Amino acid sequence: MKSQFFVLIFSIISLNLNAMQEGQNIEKITLGAGCFWCVEAVYQELDGVISATSGYMGGLTKNPSYKEVCSGLTGHAEVIAVEFDNTVISLAEILEVFFQVHNPTTLNRQGNDVGTQYRSAIYYLSNEQKETALKVKRALNIAKVWEDPIVTEISAASKFYVAENYHQDYYSLNGNNNPYCSMVITPKLEKFRKVFKEKLK
Repeated sequence: MKSQFFVLIFSIISLNLNAMQEGQNIEKITLGAGCFWCVEAVYQELDGVISATSGYMGGLTKNPSYKEVCSGLTGHAEVIAVEFDNTVISLAEILEVFFQVHNPTTLNRQGNDVGTQYRSAIYYLSNEQKETALKVKRALNIAKVWEDPIVTEISAASKFYVAENYHQDYYSLNGNNNPYCSMVITPKLEKFRKVFKEKLK
């Protein structure tokens, strides 16, 4: 990733876009960046992140199953609900990780995972979160950090459906015995640990 990425993100952080009132330091945001197994594994290691829960958001079907979401017919994206302490890690830093651990320029696709359920998405819970996400996306597009424009959806959060139990903590429980984990998640996680080593728990 180009060094411009870091310059832009940290200039945004310095603007303190997410100043919160005292006592309101616990914040949530929901992110879609392809397979939720990958995204969950990344955020579980970040200092300041309280929880990262795999689930579904952005569709119309009530209580969708994993099989239904994978069909692409429910309209949901695979997402991670991230709960974090914004006195330890800011939303801009959460989004810095988000934009670096997946390709936000490929529509409805991450690597070999293809379909609307794998779309890049930020689901905000407040106007402050919306403005932060829009400013980060706009700054990265203007700087042309990627050759292609960012296609990340930025929408108000809708009903979050927690994914089935076997999807939770997936990498930590299956990292050694699942080919997808070893071929896709492990390399991504190793790269993430090198880039963000100062932000790990």
